Amino acid sequence: MEGNFEEQSKLPELKLDAKQAQGFLSFFKKLPNDPRAVRFFDRRDYYTAHGENATFIAKTYYHTTTALRQLGSGSDSLSSVSVSKNMFETIARDLLLERTDHTLELYEGSGSNWRLVKSGTPGNLGSFEDVLFANNEMQDSPVVVALSPYFRENGCTIGLSYIDLTKRVLGLAEFLDDNHFTNTESTLVALGCKECLLPIETSKSNESRNLHDALTRCGVMLTERKKTEFKTRDLVEDLGRLVKGSKEPVRDLVSAFEFAPGALGALLSYAELLADESNYGNYTICRYNLDSYMRLDSTAMRALNVMESKTDANKNFSLFGLMNRTCTAGMGKRLLHMWLKQPLLDVKEINSRLDLVQSFVEDTALRQDLRQHLKRISDIERLMHNLEKKRVGLQHIVKLYQSSIRLPYIKSALERYDGQFSSLIKDRYLDPLEFWTDDDHLNKFIGLVETSVDLDQLENGEYMISSSYDPALSALKDEQESLERQIHNLHKQTANDLDLPVDKALKLDKGTQFGHVFRITKKEEPKIRKKLTTQFIVLETRKDGVKFTNTKLKKLGDQYQKILEEYKNCQKELVNRVVQTAATFCEVFGSLAGLLSELDVLLSFADLASSCPTPYTRPDITPADEGDIILEGSRHPCVEAQDWVNFIPNDCKLVRGKSWFQIITGPNMGGKSTFIRQVGVNILMAQVGSFVPCDKASISVRDCIFARVGAGDCQLRGVSTFMQEMLETASILKGATDKSLIIIDELGRGTSTYDGFGWFSLGHL
Repeated sequence: MEGNFEEQSKLPELKLDAKQAQGFLSFFKKLPNDPRAVRFFDRRDYYTAHGENATFIAKTYYHTTTALRQLGSGSDSLSSVSVSKNMFETIARDLLLERTDHTLELYEGSGSNWRLVKSGTPGNLGSFEDVLFANNEMQDSPVVVALSPYFRENGCTIGLSYIDLTKRVLGLAEFLDDNHFTNTESTLVALGCKECLLPIETSKSNESRNLHDALTRCGVMLTERKKTEFKTRDLVEDLGRLVKGSKEPVRDLVSAFEFAPGALGALLSYAELLADESNYGNYTICRYNLDSYMRLDSTAMRALNVMESKTDANKNFSLFGLMNRTCTAGMGKRLLHMWLKQPLLDVKEINSRLDLVQSFVEDTALRQDLRQHLKRISDIERLMHNLEKKRVGLQHIVKLYQSSIRLPYIKSALERYDGQFSSLIKDRYLDPLEFWTDDDHLNKFIGLVETSVDLDQLENGEYMISSSYDPALSALKDEQESLERQIHNLHKQTANDLDLPVDKALKLDKGTQFGHVFRITKKEEPKIRKKLTTQFIVLETRKDGVKFTNTKLKKLGDQYQKILEEYKNCQKELVNRVVQTAATFCEVFGSLAGLLSELDVLLSFADLASSCPTPYTRPDITPADEGDIILEGSRHPCVEAQDWVNFIPNDCKLVRGKSWFQIITGPNMGGKSTFIRQVGVNILMAQVGSFVPCDKASISVRDCIFARVGAGDCQLRGVSTFMQEMLETASILKGATDKSLIIIDELGRGTSTYDGFGWFSLGHL
């Protein structure tokens, strides 16, 4: 994040008198020491940070310590920095969405009386969502994980639970893991975890050293909690309040695990879910199965450049950036993010996705038509999340309405498709859309908005309740219009009395200071000076003219202001009532969001496959037992997308029992690493459900992709480059199965250049 001299020169000035400064200093010294907490103090028009936080902000975001000021004097002085509201939003987004090493706290108050009003972590954005996503779309649903490990001699059993706070999903899992926490790491990657809770005792133990390394590799913040919080007492009762449906399925699910329920108990306490009644009955709970998706660790994600990086020169440097051609406002992008971390293992489901992509590739008109409609779909997931929290206004309700009325157009476009996958499109999209467009629930929501909202005012950017919606509001509107007419007539009458043209010489102004007033120019003022002193009350004389009133205008203006306030209050009450009613449609919109975001991602795949200079092809997906991978004329999708590259296709044949282990040799800059990686990228794309950059491809499903790419010293732990490579390779060999793909690039460097070699393998070694 670049500093900006202009921004620095506009730093808000910290203005505190001696008494206020002394009071604040006494409060600040009592705050508990938390090296991870970045604390801001709300000064109404700007924010301040102090002590080590101030130095951190000055160096990190302003790139200079000249932004620092001293609060107090002598040995008691405190380094301080002031931050504008825009800069605060920038810092908050960086701390909570990009970094994984800080928490954020916001205090309100004055003098020595301050209180914590907001706190957030990378996994629990909670109270800062309005700041983070006011002008930015929500990239990922933050997920918090809690682990309850039980260590044994040759590994451990992991009890894992997670909360997706945006989608309101709770999950439980329990599995065996090795000393390198291979399964845990792949689960953290698949869930997109931002923060992990661990019992303090476990976190400090020698056995957890490798677990700490796994969390660091995944960019996950570690939060230590007391072991007493990892409890199962009252867990079923607590879940009974949060989870939809009856308690019996919840009780059965919880009782199926030994260690995971304790982790879930810690999560409920940490996220304070029971303190917010809007959560009651709105959560779902599920068993997370590690065998549902291809396992990818953080090394494989980096080796294959799956996710975007700040250092990417352009979006096509990452697989996500290349494949993200989604049209909806954020929903499709988040689903693609999740799909790339969770490639499928089910051949039938992979082929279903590929069938849909093929139908959109073959029917260009359908693809383009649907994408145009999806561009007008709002971020329904985020709108629903805010609606459940009652953090919305009429503007958000109207966005849901505008998305709802697009459904018949999307349905009509899909009905025109008559290709070979008609039955699949009917089952997957048309039948649900038929239900929603004909369903009373959605029609009732559309009717609610059309009846309650003044849609004619939307062109003016105003979101108002229609006056005809409520008799009391209608009566106030009539009275307001009556007063406006009386004021207008008085304006004309006064112009006649003063012998001045209406609006040109005698103007009618309305402001916050005086309300309705007459105004004449300085030029006209001498003509009526005598009348001004006898018939009117002069309020203000300025260069632009003289403002004056009389008893009639003042009386009418006061009445108008009173009616206007009553009208606004009535509007506010009715908006709250409409929001309360709209919140009852959350379940319908939740299902709708899932369908539209899936459609958006598959259309994105189709658009990519058909618009590349060399079109992609549909892979032939076979069960893992068949074991062979044949790629003819394969290319690396990200490399070939660069402007300066003329990519030379390569064949790859990994046949079980014949060529399931291959060593790639050649000169530097010969393309070895690109070739090795493109095999992994092609397989990942295929199992996500995308066409692949090949002339022809036959791929048997892989259960995981292991990668060891490049050298990474661990000298602080006394581990050499060579030893680190051997440890990582040993971990791969321990975790791999006969259905795995293993990519190793430059193994054994560290003694001399000719001792290293690069290879990749399919199969169990």
